[in-house]
Amino acid sequence: MSLLKSTALLLFGIALHLPGSAQAQDKLTLEQAIQFGLQHNYDIRIVTKEQKINENNVTLGNAGFLPSVDARYTRDFAKNDIRNQFENNEPRIVDNSTTRGSNGSVLLSWTLFDGGRMFINHNRLQALERSGAFFNKATIETAVADIITAYHDVVRNARKINSIEDAIAISEQRVNITQEQFNVGVSAKVEILRAQVDYNADRAELLRQLELLQNSKINLNQLLGRDPNIDFLVDNIIEVTNDLKLATVNEQLLSSNPLLQRLRLNRDIALYDLRSTRALRLPEVGLAASYGRNRSLQDPVIFGNTVGTNESTRQGFNYGLTISMPIFNGLEINRQVQNSRIAVEANTLALQREQNALQSDMSRAYTRYQNRLQLLELEESNLILAKQNAEIAMERYRLGLLTAIELREAQRNQLVAETRLIDIQFEAKVAETELKRIGSTLLNEVN
Repeated sequence: MSLLKSTALLLFGIALHLPGSAQAQDKLTLEQAIQFGLQHNYDIRIVTKEQKINENNVTLGNAGFLPSVDARYTRDFAKNDIRNQFENNEPRIVDNSTTRGSNGSVLLSWTLFDGGRMFINHNRLQALERSGAFFNKATIETAVADIITAYHDVVRNARKINSIEDAIAISEQRVNITQEQFNVGVSAKVEILRAQVDYNADRAELLRQLELLQNSKINLNQLLGRDPNIDFLVDNIIEVTNDLKLATVNEQLLSSNPLLQRLRLNRDIALYDLRSTRALRLPEVGLAASYGRNRSLQDPVIFGNTVGTNESTRQGFNYGLTISMPIFNGLEINRQVQNSRIAVEANTLALQREQNALQSDMSRAYTRYQNRLQLLELEESNLILAKQNAEIAMERYRLGLLTAIELREAQRNQLVAETRLIDIQFEAKVAETELKRIGSTLLNEVN
């Protein structure tokens, strides 16, 4: 068996033993990855559960509109020694007098007016629910952006393997040509050795790239919330949108970015807190009512000169209104109102700061996006030239008009050009994805 065939079998065996290679490699498209991630990504699943809590909190009872009703029952026992002394008469003594009592009641408490705080609190709970929904959206958009980036990282590493395999094929041709030239006496043994060294270097680079590909697949599987060793095939192209405009994405940022919308709601929540604090100055009116039954049995007990059993039962309704109004509490309400005003101002500043930061991120991302588009055009031209140069170099080497070093340089230039083009395509896609994430348009494309 020849050296080249042995090497090919060795590489094939190594590839088969990579994690997940023994499993069937199904095709995974970008759309399938996103849809699977929306259902199984752990961050999305966790934030969805948290949003359900926010939804459950928006009730009239949690806002304070509804009354509270409690039932109580007590049962008690007592045992005492009783001694009654009336002036000069003989004392009346009762040992082990036992008292048994039971008390059952139903209590109703209802705040009829609390200065409007219950209405404010209900609006606040609704705002918190919407705020949670925006946080949920931001988490989903970030997860989708990560999935898109991870998917195209797999595409990038897979395409680099194809480029390295092409380089290995060229190196193999060089080894064969050098061997034929040596056989006919027009080449030295050192040329064969140099060709085999370069060939082995390409094989080593392939092994390193196989490792990078496997790691990128593991990263994508992790984002999809599935077994990291599942193997799959991906598309072979990286499609980059080249017509995004800064004015358009910036407008989308101001109107659709969930983080800005959440901060606007936080400012509204701070305003609700201010109104609720001011309402503490108003009176509070409540209704209290109860129905109860009390029963007591004492045996024995002294009634004048008689010792007997005393049984008492009482049942009925109790009801009434309570009105309370703060007169003076150490100026605590004033302090709380001042702090609430400061919180409103702080939330307004936080909104302005985040808007400025996001617009800065947008400008940087757009500059990077535009730069990558220009580099993409340049590298596409460079690759065409590098391929032509490598083809010419190989023909000249066959004819003995080019040295091995010059052929190797042309071969490496082609590989470097292909690698640069793949990297620029990936970087352009990442920049495009980041622009769409900040502008909150990723989910529109998914849906």
